Amino acid sequence: MTTGGQGATAPWSGAFTRLWSGAVLSSFGDALRAAALPLVAVTLTDEPLLIASITACGYLPWIIFGLLGGAVADRVDQRRAMWTVDAVRALLVGAFAVAVALGHASIALLIALAFTLTALQTLFDNASTALLPAVVDRDALGSANARLMTGQRIAGGLLGGPVVPLLMAAGAAVPFAANVGTFLVAAALVASLPAAASDRKPRRAGSTLRREIADGLRTLWRDHALRGLCAATALCNVGMGAQLATLVVLVTGWLGAGPAGYAAAGTAVTVGSLAGGAVNGRLVARLGRMRAVLLAGSVQIAALVVMGTVRSMIVLVGALAVFGLMGMVWNVNTTTLMQERSPAELLGRVSSAFRTLSFAGVPLGALLGGAVATAWGLNTPPLLTAAFFVLAVIALIPTLKANVLVVEPNDGGTTARVPL
Repeated sequence: MTTGGQGATAPWSGAFTRLWSGAVLSSFGDALRAAALPLVAVTLTDEPLLIASITACGYLPWIIFGLLGGAVADRVDQRRAMWTVDAVRALLVGAFAVAVALGHASIALLIALAFTLTALQTLFDNASTALLPAVVDRDALGSANARLMTGQRIAGGLLGGPVVPLLMAAGAAVPFAANVGTFLVAAALVASLPAAASDRKPRRAGSTLRREIADGLRTLWRDHALRGLCAATALCNVGMGAQLATLVVLVTGWLGAGPAGYAAAGTAVTVGSLAGGAVNGRLVARLGRMRAVLLAGSVQIAALVVMGTVRSMIVLVGALAVFGLMGMVWNVNTTTLMQERSPAELLGRVSSAFRTLSFAGVPLGALLGGAVATAWGLNTPPLLTAAFFVLAVIALIPTLKANVLVVEPNDGGTTARVPL
């Protein structure tokens, strides 16, 4: 079990502030790029499938490279991995900005950029998850994750998107040039973090990436709490695929609210997420982490049922705000439980195994959402999502047993008992 690296402190320490600033700045830049890419794409093609394929590339690399990214994150200096990835991403986005400015952008180039950036992100995100316990004390992990995710939601959800039209007015390449700047500053902030003494165990002689990936999967499987949480998250993400792929038709078609309504729906989720970051600590103090996750899933089921049955834009906005609030509670505590329950030398691999298995269902969910909307009505995808969340909550119930064993992957012995 990791208990925080030597010299780790509680938020807001200098090291955590730099890590937080870099992560939030990266989220802002990512939001600029994510909002600008579709706007560039629609100037190049009117084929929905081609435009959707750019978004699909945001998930495909996780399925292909996610496990490898986690294994590499456990082998290398995580700070160096993070700032190197950001520097490489800055070069790639900078080259793309030049192509856009010169009129050489194409759909193929957009797809290649989205795929490559996400492939690099598999290493960055796993290294970031594994690095945080070395920056803050274990007791502060929940608070640190809440502050980190809240900051990212503010930067990406509230600030990044609205800025893009202003930047695009100055030129289609400007949002991408701004993204280059955020990558470079974030890389400098992470590179400035002090080196912490590692509590990772040396790798076994003759160890291979394949064996190390298998160790991460085995550790995830043997920890009953993490295994149940991963299964529940995977089920939720099948439903989330349906929800994300069809929310625009729910708002503009079933409710007739138009683009302004769709923007309001996205803002409601973001505002709810910020509230979730604020209340998470009190929920955990009262219920414990796993029970807080169970509560979050249960409330989200009710919100989804309301979305699919009440034909009112005002009600939808309120339901999405509640959904976003509980989604933040789910995400913060999922990440914190992984960090608390995983051996330090395996955290990157456990994180990557969790993410890869969780993301695998999103494309399937998107297809299911489109199919049920076509067959049974534009309001049915939220009800489909609710059904998957019901299955997720059922999968969580066995994990509520107190003091679930945490098992090392190599010796089969118990290393700790962590209250849930």
